[in-house]
Amino acid sequence: MINATTRVPAPKNEPVLSHAPGSPERRELQATLKRMSAEQLEIPVIIGGKHVRTGKTDTVRMPHKHSHVLATLHEADAGTVEQAIQNSLSVKEDWARMPFQSRAAIFLRAAELLATRYRPIMNAATMLGQSKTAHQAEIDATCEAVDFLRYNVHFAEQILAMQPENSPQTWNMTDYRPLDGFVFSVAPFNFTSIAMNLAVAPALMGNVVLFKPSNTAAYSAWYIMELLREAGLPDGVINMLPGDGPTVGNPVLASPHLGGIHFTGSTPTFNVMWKTVGENISRYKQYPRIVGETGGKDFIVAHPSAADDLEALAVAIVRGGFEYQGQKCSAPSRIFVPESMWPKLKPRLQALISEIRMGDVTDFRNFMGAVIDEKSFKKTSGYIDLAKNDSGATVVAGGEVDRKEGWFIKPTLVQLQDPKHRIMREEIFAPVVGLHVYPDSKYVETLREVDAAASYALTGSVFARDRKAIDTALSELRHAAGNFYINDKPTGAVVGQQPFGGSRASGTNDKAGSLLNLTRWTSPRTIKENFIPPTKVAYPFMDSDPHEGAI
Repeated sequence: MINATTRVPAPKNEPVLSHAPGSPERRELQATLKRMSAEQLEIPVIIGGKHVRTGKTDTVRMPHKHSHVLATLHEADAGTVEQAIQNSLSVKEDWARMPFQSRAAIFLRAAELLATRYRPIMNAATMLGQSKTAHQAEIDATCEAVDFLRYNVHFAEQILAMQPENSPQTWNMTDYRPLDGFVFSVAPFNFTSIAMNLAVAPALMGNVVLFKPSNTAAYSAWYIMELLREAGLPDGVINMLPGDGPTVGNPVLASPHLGGIHFTGSTPTFNVMWKTVGENISRYKQYPRIVGETGGKDFIVAHPSAADDLEALAVAIVRGGFEYQGQKCSAPSRIFVPESMWPKLKPRLQALISEIRMGDVTDFRNFMGAVIDEKSFKKTSGYIDLAKNDSGATVVAGGEVDRKEGWFIKPTLVQLQDPKHRIMREEIFAPVVGLHVYPDSKYVETLREVDAAASYALTGSVFARDRKAIDTALSELRHAAGNFYINDKPTGAVVGQQPFGGSRASGTNDKAGSLLNLTRWTSPRTIKENFIPPTKVAYPFMDSDPHEGAI
């Protein structure tokens, strides 16, 4: 027991290591990649710290070398889901009673382990299993993940310090309790840091968590669980349930103990989960908290005044649209440029795109890897075929696909005559970017088209030197993006700097990487202590006054 009002260490964003030639981190990562590539794991369901092998298995493969199996994955079934629920509930009270500074210390230790010894391991796992380059893995699996751990502890401390005012003779307090039941955390394949945060953020606030990673990111999810185990997280606080979505999700959502959902993934999946919760609402012991970050159809709008910033605009389009194969919910996939700019911008984009190297991410010369799996490859190939066969579409760059060794889609830029074309409205989640050229005089109308054409509202940016044009975009697109960027690509949000999330079909906008998200995982209790309680029923106004007559 500590008899003190403690303060957690002040958080700082983890520095991004360059992995440049000759650097020690490059040598260490290359050695780790070689070692891990030669291994084949067996990834179990994890319940109460025990490894459960169900016998129903899937294979985890390198997307850029799909013949290479990294792991055999055991998938959860209805029986193991129920075991996980009961195990979570059995440790719930002990975890909730643990002092905040003790819970915080576990996750702060995890941050330091990840920033040091686990750094090459988590980066390598993300590269091999999710086909990220060394830089993309570094900014995700290490830096953002470390930032989530450190800043969440800082934000949680701020929440606990939020206390009400007091009146004479009383002391008012707010007790920040965990939610009733358990939290169901459902993670996507594309960000290791997001997967970790989906489970860790509720756990930090005293909740127990059922963590369902994507099968295609189960390799890095295994190392997340190993990191947390080594950091001292008690068994059962976070139980890992890989497997088929409905097989895991249906019994979880049917449980009366469901306390909340922390989700990142597709809009249709989130819609189905929300609908299921609604249909089951009468069986729950509480109204579940539902937090989701879903799809995006993110934009870049260039104003004619950005003509002198052509290079910055071109780099933003290429980096934003094609880093990590466009598999970021924040990736700009619809571009709007004025007619006056297009003749110079077009050849510059073609040149930059033609220079992009694509291939095995363990070759550090490559800028891109492969899309995550065959399903994504087939879907993206269909959009490219659509562009090639549509008279209103022109493939400006790319357009080739190759599945022989890995799921490779060349970075593809498509010019569309219709700003409401499917490629300009539908989330593709791959390296396919649509571009529309608009008349210079139609800037405001174009902004309104951007706002109305797609159902999403996650990220977007405007390029302009004219301040009035920027202010106009800020006004017209106020509800079109939860994260808005000026003269920058709309990707790369940093924890503690740009809290992330959007609304409309992009989610509940609960802003991961901020205090706002953590408030969703606590159920406040107000306490009033009266030091001198009243001892009379009557109030003073009821006393008689001999100087007053009857009314």
